[in-house]
Amino acid sequence: MSVAVAVTDSPEGRFALEAAVAEAQNLGTGLLLINLTLHDFTEDEIPSGLEVTVINRSGRGDRDPVTAVVDELGDHSEVDRLVLGVRARSRVGKMILGSVAQRLILRSPVPVLTVRRDATGR
Repeated sequence: MSVAVAVTDSPEGRFALEAAVAEAQNLGTGLLLINLTLHDFTEDEIPSGLEVTVINRSGRGDRDPVTAVVDELGDHSEVDRLVLGVRARSRVGKMILGSVAQRLILRSPVPVLTVRRDATGR
């Protein structure tokens, strides 16, 4: 059993990482950190006290983020849930930019735990 998290360059991505760490600690399991940011994680950004596997992308040209996450979930059969950070978007925003989170929720081969920051940023 393991928890996966898709981390983006956004407050929601960082909040998802915090929630995934808490979930993995609660379950006493490892963490698969799928890095969707445009930089590699530094050692101080990787949570300590857990068995963490980091999957880095090689930049913007490295597959669609949804495909990347779904592929990694397929390659890691030990993962039994995916943690995603979400935020409210307008209809126009969804239409123009799409929603990686929505596409992942619909395509994920494992259950998805979505986390949302409240108005106070928690």
